[in-house]
Amino acid sequence: QVQLVQSGGGLVQPGGSLRLSCAASETIRSINVVAWYRQAPGKTRQMVAGITSGGDPSYGDFVRGRFTISRDNAKNTVYLQMNDLQPEDTAVYYCNAPVITTVGGKFERDKWGQGTQVTVSS
Repeated sequence: QVQLVQSGGGLVQPGGSLRLSCAASETIRSINVVAWYRQAPGKTRQMVAGITSGGDPSYGDFVRGRFTISRDNAKNTVYLQMNDLQPEDTAVYYCNAPVITTVGGKFERDKWGQGTQVTVSS
């Protein structure tokens, strides 16, 4: 089973930046849409950003131009660059791929990364 492996995150001061990465755990054929979600304590999970295989991005309203999602299809990796982070951005961030196509042509569905803590605090 293919997994999504996240990296990045950590503690940053308000106004700071972080970059999250989400990569397949093994060589695969393709990933179509990938999205980042976040969940803060006591709150429901919300969509942060998404990107299609063609690179078309979409963002949650709260992003307000601060975050950028991008992908490197050759590496099957998706990035989330987060700038001007604020305390309300503190949450566990997850990447999700609804469908991954393996080298053998098999579809693996609804894959989630392990989650990465992002804490914004002075």
